Parts: sequence; structure tokens; C-alpha cells
Amino acid sequence: MPTYEPGGRRFSRRRAATGPTVQGRWSLTETLFRNAPGAGPKLRAQAELMLERYGILTREMALAEGIPGGFSTLYPELSNLEVLGTARRGYFVEGLGGAQFALSGAVERLRALPAEENGPETFTVLAATDPASPWGSTLSWPKLDSGRKAARTAGAYVLARAGHPLLYVERGGKGLLRLDPGLEGESLAAALAVLVDEVNAGRVGQLKIERFDGEPILGSAFEQLLVAAGFGRQPRRLVAPA
Repeated sequence: MPTYEPGGRRFSRRRAATGPTVQGRWSLTETLFRNAPGAGPKLRAQAELMLERYGILTREMALAEGIPGGFSTLYPELSNLEVLGTARRGYFVEGLGGAQFALSGAVERLRALPAEENGPETFTVLAATDPASPWGSTLSWPKLDSGRKAARTAGAYVLARAGHPLLYVERGGKGLLRLDPGLEGESLAAALAVLVDEVNAGRVGQLKIERFDGEPILGSAFEQLLVAAGFGRQPRRLVAPA
């Protein structure tokens, strides 16, 4: 007949038997990492990559890229690149903060751009996630009265003119948002025509517009403008190419 020890010692032997143990072989792994590049070369490569990607690098761009530690992590290497003559430090773009580094070629190209009032009013269509698009990273998206928000999302596009965002194509091509409430009449018609040209050229995916500024497009005041620009009618939507 089994016997038990009195008091709280009933499971003491079991606990002792299952205490922590260390098994297996152990060896030093220092030699595995001896030839790994130090923080300096890694950060130098990251700084050079960012300069090549953007031309002009600011604190906001580093944050948008998700650089660990942000701009302050890259700052020492950017300063070293300035000493070497690879990068230049200055205030190149108004409104982007005082700490800016740039490649010399980017600065010269920026200076060569015509002034807004003298330059041609050409439209530019960019993917919302394109590094060349500053909205949603360096610059904030315009606030819309409709309450809808533009976002730096894959599959979305932004149409701009003279550095100002005018029209946003929502992801999936089912909605259009005016980023400038003053975009109407002939200016809106011209912007829509450029957007259709980009679709026909294959630079923008097919558009199946169901909403304009958050409202159904069919029966709206903008329906005829889209049709005149080259959209075709389908049930509940307008499509391009037609």
C-alpha cells in the first residue's frame, strides 16, 4: 500500500527531478561574424543609396523609408559624404526643414527648372508610392472636405501640375478624388484627358470609375466631363480605355 509524506512535500521529488538542465554542445561563434561589415560601411551604403534615390534627402524622407533610428542615424555618414565632396548640405527646397543633403547634380537640375509662372503647365502622373512623389512622405496630402483621404498606397496614382497635386486615383482605379477643390471646368477636363492618355499608353492600369469625390459618378455633374475625356459608359461606372 503506497505511503505519502505529510505536509507540503508531496511533489518535492518530482519538482527536483524536472529542474532546468543544459544539454548539447556549445561553441564560440565570434569567427562567424569577424568579416561582417561594421556599422560605418553599412550606414555609408545606406546614405549613398538614399541620395541616389531621392537626389535631395531630408529628415522626412528617412522616416518614410523606415530607416532604423531615422535621419539622425544617417547624419554622421551624410556629413562624411559632404567632406568628401560627394554630397552637399544646404537649404535647397523651401518648407522641407533645415537639414538637407543633396547630390551636386540634383542641385543643378533643381536650379535649371523654370519658375512656376514661366514654365509650361504640363501634367505629371506618378504612382502614389513612387519615390519621386513627395506626398504622403515628405509632404502631407491635402485635406479634403469630403473626409476621404489620399494615401501612399500601391496601385494608386496622383496627377500633379507645377508641383501641386490635383487628382488622385484610388487603389483599384474605382475612384477619383480632387486634391485641389479649384480643379474644375477646362482644367479638370485637361487633367482627365491626360489621365486617359496615360491609360491608353499602358502607364496607368485600367480605370473603372464608380465614385468621384466620394459620390457616385453616374448622374453626377462630372459624368459628362469624363465621357468627353474618353471614358466609356458601363453599368454603374465609367471605364478607360473605353
